Amino acid sequence: MDYTAAADRYTNGMKYNRCGRSGIILPALSLGLWHNFGDIDNQEEAEKMILYAFDHGITHIDIANNYGPPPGSAESNFGKIFKKQLQGYRDELIISSKAGYLMWPGPYGEWGSRKYLHASIDQSLKRTGLEYFDVFYSHRYDPNTPLEETMQALVDIVKQGKALYTAISNYPADKAAEAYKYLSAHNTPCLLHQCKYSMLVRDVEPEVLEVGKQHGVGLIAFSSLAQGLLTNKYLHGIPENSRAAKPSGFLQKEQVTPQVIAKVSKLNEVAARRGQTLAEMALVWVLKDPRVTSLIVGTSSVQQLKDNLNALQNPDFTAEELNEIETILRS
Repeated sequence: MDYTAAADRYTNGMKYNRCGRSGIILPALSLGLWHNFGDIDNQEEAEKMILYAFDHGITHIDIANNYGPPPGSAESNFGKIFKKQLQGYRDELIISSKAGYLMWPGPYGEWGSRKYLHASIDQSLKRTGLEYFDVFYSHRYDPNTPLEETMQALVDIVKQGKALYTAISNYPADKAAEAYKYLSAHNTPCLLHQCKYSMLVRDVEPEVLEVGKQHGVGLIAFSSLAQGLLTNKYLHGIPENSRAAKPSGFLQKEQVTPQVIAKVSKLNEVAARRGQTLAEMALVWVLKDPRVTSLIVGTSSVQQLKDNLNALQNPDFTAEELNEIETILRS
């Protein structure tokens, strides 16, 4: 069935924020394809989530070359959905991809060399079927490659028309500042810095956030639900088939400690008084900082995506609520 985007997609409650000092605004929530869009996942549900997101004002789709599993499959699957349903809306979308993590064997299949980044974007464009990415990231800082080499590769990628904007992800504050200066000096200022940021993981405070503000760069956060810890999933232990129950993954049983659960339970009480779920409150808590442009949400169903969008209905906190949350987090 041919898809027609919802007529009210820009008037149904999505908030848009400017990326630093750039001309780009992004939706408060962006859709990430890190999980649930690989070849092992339900492709019908993946298509429904992408189209539901766009129908509700989520104009930014975030991918990376290694997303899957297997690596590359999230880009390929997005490309099929884009060609089938979204091609006519290309100019309404911000589509980003990244390169930095392991993609192919040998010494040129990861990190930040010029060879790797140029090969990666060519592969990613081929997998997605796109002519260009709106944003292309260096996915992680490479301590063994001169930062100038990595940044110049991004500059040249933009000059070649393969991307419109440069971006970085997971860079320490001092290296981020160096990257911003280099990119600005070469007339391709950095648009975004993508970092892990949640109530439980606050490494970006204050240095990364402040450096970004000084250089006019927006911060886009991921894992703002702490891989499910900041939901009601773990309030009563570790459920079977949850991320923490699996032998491999980004959330391990060791992280689900009694201390963490006690904090999460108290945060859940605050959220209930606000008329929100814990997940909804956790999302808008990150968005409360004006230096944060957008949050990347990863969902496994349309219902989860609906729940995340509900968070935007109550984004404001009282000073008392913020103080109570801070007290809980410091306990």
